[in-house]
Amino acid sequence: MSTEQAPVPERNTDIEIRLLIEAIYLKYSYDFRDYSGASIKRRVAHALRQFECRSISALQERVLYEPSVFLQLLQYLTIPVSEMFRDPEHFLVLRRDVVPLLKTYPSLKLWVAGCSTGEEVYSMAIMLLEEGLLDRTLIYATDINPTSLEKARQGIYPLKLMEDWADSYQRAGGRRQLADYYTAAYDRAIMDSRLRENVTFADHSLATDSVFSETHLVSCRNVLIYFNKPLQNRAFGLFHESLCHRGFLMLGSRETLDFSAYSERFETLAKPERIYRKL
Repeated sequence: MSTEQAPVPERNTDIEIRLLIEAIYLKYSYDFRDYSGASIKRRVAHALRQFECRSISALQERVLYEPSVFLQLLQYLTIPVSEMFRDPEHFLVLRRDVVPLLKTYPSLKLWVAGCSTGEEVYSMAIMLLEEGLLDRTLIYATDINPTSLEKARQGIYPLKLMEDWADSYQRAGGRRQLADYYTAAYDRAIMDSRLRENVTFADHSLATDSVFSETHLVSCRNVLIYFNKPLQNRAFGLFHESLCHRGFLMLGSRETLDFSAYSERFETLAKPERIYRKL
């Protein structure tokens, strides 16, 4: 008789995933219920291999009774992957078309939603510093992953990655050398502390939390692609409520306001670069 396990029926897998996500919500108040089903399924499948669990139900049991396992699982569910000056043309247009308008305000508040490990935050800070705006800007950097937030606070990245990102920085309109903004130590790059002096790192969920401040620019890039339509609309609602009159919203290259419940409440400033302005 074969000892191989019979394939788990697809319906059973869907049920187990829903139970796992519900258990996480009830136990830890992290809400993944409106994340894209296909995305969650891929992440859970990967986590099963890493935790060496034979079923999603087995993983659920560990998550319920071992908080440390949940924190580890959170790394798979949130995909903490980012890079500095990602899609440099977005930053180039931001610098060219949006920054001159931001300069008209006596003080600024920016919100980087879903900041992950902080690469986008430091990219923004560098651009603002070069444009003479950083000293009068408060940046809110939020994420649901405490491990990612701590890495963002530390601002320490593999030196090899910084060398790779130097080209993106130049293509984004950088005026110096990226190396001017970090100190190299062994194989690590430590970001200049002045870049985070005006940054507030905080836990915030686009799925469950509310608006916390009026802002002039919101950057939420490569986060909404993992949400279903209702959760995307909830996030857009938060951004709309947070932004001041004529404030700016910047999305990722695969994200759009088109066909959302808020498409008529923004005008498109730069369509290829996904930059919008509140009406």
